[in-house]
Amino acid sequence: MAKGHTPRRGSMAFYPRKRARSIVARVRSWGSSDQTGLLGFAGYKVGMLHVIRVEDNPNSPFYGQEVSTAATVIETPPLLIVGVRAYEDTPYGLRTLGEVWAEKLPEDLSRVFTVPKKEGYHRDQLAALESLRDAIDEVRVIVATQPRLAGIHKKKPEVFEIKVGGGPGEALDYSLKTLGKEISVNDVFKEGSYVDVISVTKGKGFQGVIKRYGVKEMPRWHKHRKGSRRIGSVGPTKPAIMFTTPFPGQLGFHQRTEYNKRILKIGDVKEDDINPAGGWPHYGLVRSMYVMLEGSIPGPAKRLVKLRVPVRPRRESRESPRIVYVSTKPIGE
Repeated sequence: MAKGHTPRRGSMAFYPRKRARSIVARVRSWGSSDQTGLLGFAGYKVGMLHVIRVEDNPNSPFYGQEVSTAATVIETPPLLIVGVRAYEDTPYGLRTLGEVWAEKLPEDLSRVFTVPKKEGYHRDQLAALESLRDAIDEVRVIVATQPRLAGIHKKKPEVFEIKVGGGPGEALDYSLKTLGKEISVNDVFKEGSYVDVISVTKGKGFQGVIKRYGVKEMPRWHKHRKGSRRIGSVGPTKPAIMFTTPFPGQLGFHQRTEYNKRILKIGDVKEDDINPAGGWPHYGLVRSMYVMLEGSIPGPAKRLVKLRVPVRPRRESRESPRIVYVSTKPIGE
């Protein structure tokens, strides 16, 4: 008689399966670029729709034909450069050398942090940073989102760092020149380019092994004294229970990264309105610039999504996307 075999339950790609530290995803590594400029951006997930575009992949059997593609809309209001921070490389990792903050900050940022207002503070910071120019290995700008310009009815901005590409000297000059100014998404990315999407997935709370790992439910016509929606055995207990054994626990609200998502369109709602009648479900109206990505991305509506220059860039070269039609009706309706 043939021996029964059942594949293991649950992916080993994501461990430990616990809640993310913060609802705002953390970028652990940045890509590299010879061009001076920001290596990332951020926006709020709006929802999904479908577009009719001309297939531009030469390896596709539908090359040159019109195809339907699912796409995700991300609202990307301009980011405000509120600070510049310089790092030096040490055997123990990056160490902060100095930083300088903008002289005038919006009142919304008082909800997040405060900057000393004593006279000459900005000038002293700038002089100290310039004196350490030769020791700088990496430059990052401190940016603040502007949710008031989006359609999510939120006041408190998110504050985080974005690495600046190019050499240390050029990156420092670029950062100081843009300090206190706004940066738009079309200053960072172009249509047809690829980005990495970093976000926190939709949380689903404490779930059992059936939903969390896909374990098969035991047949109910047997006398299951201990229940049917459980695993049959945890396996050997010595020296210890394996960490791969399915157990109930947290499902969702995990930080995830999806690589090489293609930008189909970068638009402004003032010039090209993509709002459906009555607004987007669970979001509202898009009020500023937006990015349309091919495919789906992690997270629910209104979740902050970080876009990054790809760390595993594709070597193929494709022409800019040609979109024929954009549906204003969200997927599922």
